[in-house]
Amino acid sequence: MYSLLLTIIYLAFISLGLPDSLVGAGWPVMHQDLGVPQSFAGILTMIIAIGTIFSSLASERMTRRFGAGLVTAVSVGLTATALFGFSFASEFWMLCLWAIPYGLGAGAVDAALNNYVALHYAARHMNWLHSFWGVGASISPLIMSHALTSGMGWPGAYNVVGIIQVILTVVLVLTLPLWGKVNTLTPSGAHLTEVDASPGSSEASASRTAHLPLKQVIRIPGVLLVLLAFFAYCALENTSILWATTYLAGDRGVNPATAAAFASFFLLGITGGRFLAGFFADRIGDRTLIRGGFLLVGLGGLMLLLPMETHAVALAGLALAGLGSAPIYPAIIHSTPANFGRRHSHAIIGIQMAAAYLGSTLMPPLFGALSSWVGLWLFPIFILLLAAMGLVFSERLNRLVDAR
Repeated sequence: MYSLLLTIIYLAFISLGLPDSLVGAGWPVMHQDLGVPQSFAGILTMIIAIGTIFSSLASERMTRRFGAGLVTAVSVGLTATALFGFSFASEFWMLCLWAIPYGLGAGAVDAALNNYVALHYAARHMNWLHSFWGVGASISPLIMSHALTSGMGWPGAYNVVGIIQVILTVVLVLTLPLWGKVNTLTPSGAHLTEVDASPGSSEASASRTAHLPLKQVIRIPGVLLVLLAFFAYCALENTSILWATTYLAGDRGVNPATAAAFASFFLLGITGGRFLAGFFADRIGDRTLIRGGFLLVGLGGLMLLLPMETHAVALAGLALAGLGSAPIYPAIIHSTPANFGRRHSHAIIGIQMAAAYLGSTLMPPLFGALSSWVGLWLFPIFILLLAAMGLVFSERLNRLVDAR
């Protein structure tokens, strides 16, 4: 039962990653078919991001009322509906309309699954969980490529991914009884409240506690620190994904094809690094993974910054930054029950998801504006500053938790 539910959660995270890169993969063709400028992709992704922020903030209330399994099933079903809507859209405003349930479904399932795994499974599973997200995000461009070359067109890719989401929704509905039968994991080093530490404490009992308003959650000591650290990491990750190729080709003079190949190593480093981190995450702990990850990203940023004639050091630095990025996201999520108690974990994880989407939505465009004014040479400095910010705030949180 434990392993069966974990397998279903892994599949759910693959499905969560599938839509994330589908818009970007198909947009060069989509914007031509719809007769809109290429820049309109930013409008679409902004609507999706706003939806994910709202549903992440509402996830705790919904999960307390309906349970993680039902929220996940409904959210995946909502995403499937939005994907089918995309496939039938003939005007840009239709895409904008369907982008609303697209974002709402993604944010709710993200927060619900992350909290469930943080409560019920060991750190290695959290790393592998997010590695499976990378698998989904890597598959969808291949689906789009096949659809475009086989004559199905971009609507066909959305239909294929939508069908996958529908199948997963059916599986999730059929396995709803399993979600309440997995024992709650007590994180090592957890600082439990009286409610958390009581005999028979479980997700079910935690779900019966009162909903925590956003204003009250923010006031919990350390929450603002973890939000800032999470914001910094997600800003770092998405800025690197979006601008690494442009920096290497535009500022360092790397051949565009080579730059694109090595920029993909950043994503491969994240996906592969999370898989590898799962094998030793339980032994070294979340704090070491977060600290070591930010330090590796910093080292990669320094290698990018070095004014050397050979490009090998800069390219290796980008790959190293991806490897360092790998364990940070899952470790921050997994450490939430240990840092704040199981009773508060879902509310805080929901807000962390919102902070993540804010960082990934706002900071890449900010770097784009700064680089057009100052120059692309700012890229490694920007990454270093975000890594330093994440490290400082996460270490301050550790000291606060230890003192408490």
